[in-house]
Amino acid sequence: MADYSEPNTSHSSAADEAKKRKRKRNRPKKPSESSEAPNPNETQVEDEKEEEAEEIQKIEDNKKDKRKKKEKKNREKPKPQEEEEENGEEEEEKEEEEEEEEGKKKKVKSSGVGYGIMSTEAFTSLGLSEPTLKAINEMGFQHMTQIQAGAIPPLLEGKDVLGAARTGSGKTLAFLIPAVELLHHTHFTPRNGVGVLIICPTRELAIQTHAVAKNLLKHHSQTLGVVFGGAARRGEAERIVKGCLVIDEADRILETNFEEEMKQLIKILPKTRQTALFSATQTRKVEDLARLSFQTKPIYVGVDDRRTKVTNEGLEQGYCVVPCAKRFILLYSFLKSHLSQKIMVFFSSCNSVTFHSELLRYIQVPCFDIHGKQKQQKRTNTFFEFCGAEKGILLCTDVAARGLDIPAVDWIVQYDPPDDPKEYIHRVGRTARGEGAKGKALLFLIPEELQFLKYLKAVKVPVKECLFSQKKLRNVKSHLEKLVANNYYLNKSAKDAYRSYILAYNSHSMKDIFNVHCLDMQAVAASFCFSNPPKVSLNIDSSASKFRKKMRKVEGRRHGFSSDNPYDRPSPPTTTARLSSSNQEVKYLGVEAMISLAIE
Repeated sequence: MADYSEPNTSHSSAADEAKKRKRKRNRPKKPSESSEAPNPNETQVEDEKEEEAEEIQKIEDNKKDKRKKKEKKNREKPKPQEEEEENGEEEEEKEEEEEEEEGKKKKVKSSGVGYGIMSTEAFTSLGLSEPTLKAINEMGFQHMTQIQAGAIPPLLEGKDVLGAARTGSGKTLAFLIPAVELLHHTHFTPRNGVGVLIICPTRELAIQTHAVAKNLLKHHSQTLGVVFGGAARRGEAERIVKGCLVIDEADRILETNFEEEMKQLIKILPKTRQTALFSATQTRKVEDLARLSFQTKPIYVGVDDRRTKVTNEGLEQGYCVVPCAKRFILLYSFLKSHLSQKIMVFFSSCNSVTFHSELLRYIQVPCFDIHGKQKQQKRTNTFFEFCGAEKGILLCTDVAARGLDIPAVDWIVQYDPPDDPKEYIHRVGRTARGEGAKGKALLFLIPEELQFLKYLKAVKVPVKECLFSQKKLRNVKSHLEKLVANNYYLNKSAKDAYRSYILAYNSHSMKDIFNVHCLDMQAVAASFCFSNPPKVSLNIDSSASKFRKKMRKVEGRRHGFSSDNPYDRPSPPTTTARLSSSNQEVKYLGVEAMISLAIE
């Protein structure tokens, strides 16, 4: 390391020589010297060299002065102050780096191809009619989301569109704005019949879409309506003249056994229509419907194809491995500690929603419930009541998993795992909706269901394990069992829920993981607050050979990952069985099976 106290002799000597030459030229010349003419070029070169040497000397002097001042300050400062200044400099450097990173992130988000849902395109760039633009401004929108920027222009040109974007990305306006513009430019009136037909899978989503369309048509003369309980009437469908067909959440419509009705409806519609089909996930059924719906090859608009994860950016996702018998105890403890937040809990059946909502109300946990067996008015009232609530608990089936824009949902709890990993995406899409929104999701899994995680990973869903302390679980097991045993209506509801749970488990599409014959029925009964499995009627194939196969299972194979039992699950008791000549009635999986066994 150089010692800055020593002068730089090389530069100083050059400067001294230049000064000597200058003094020599300025002194009076002798007669013998003046007789010779000086060379002007040599003089100019020497002057330039002198100026360069002087500039170098000034720079060096300034550097030396700065170094001396800095060294003097450092000698005068105490050490703690020096450390504080060094830390301050490091913090300033970190802040500058963070600002640069934030600036880069903002650039990515504002660009049309970033991972955020917003784009840089404004609605004013679309050339929309004045009434539509006025309504959009009143709704508080200036810029389009990515799916809107990609889908609206081709739809305005009259082209067919197949759109795919994650939940909460603005798909509703992506098809409503072109539909309204179609009605406006064709001067459509009520006497012309139905100009645009929008098909949604649930009543709640239809109500929500109707509300958005009503706001969008606020300054237009066209009217709109909503129909529940089935497809539009044949007479109205036949009167669509060069209109528009929109299918929202297409895969959900097909999953709810409306496939045949959709085919019949599409056959009624004229071939000269425009078609748009939107969904958060593209499945094989959606592809089949697309081939049936589109007359020409549609324009595909997918904004999430290159994303590393398909769920919303502000969503924190986790799962917890819980013994089957303690599932409800954990749910109850979780809800009691989050009463000040807005939570949605998903179940696999309508009966399960009914029972758990009744049970929670009995034990002083207020909650809402929505499922497919409710009357239309009750479902509608509950939906709007929960939307307007600042906090609350909604128990629901997958009827509430699609498209619903419920404000400020804090938690999505999946008490029963979904039938498909893509249904998981729809469920968690009820929270963290919109740019910058935050939310959390929790998935309950029993040890036998752990392999479901690899399917989530395959569809780009990142989840982390959440550990819970069994000491913090509320000790209410005996109280709940007495409550269910002594209350006739609650007992009947619990039996219906228990039966529906087993049937739903048996009909699960991923039978390699959700195998009903691997369930511990004593633990399942305990999760529904029974001390013993209730006697219920089921149509599940349970033969003696299958039963014996399960009884011969080796220890440690009751869950999917390994035989080491990494989640500290108690090993099942060893049971021996032998054939006997007498017939004994054995209860297995809730089914009365006459088999030749005697248990020792």
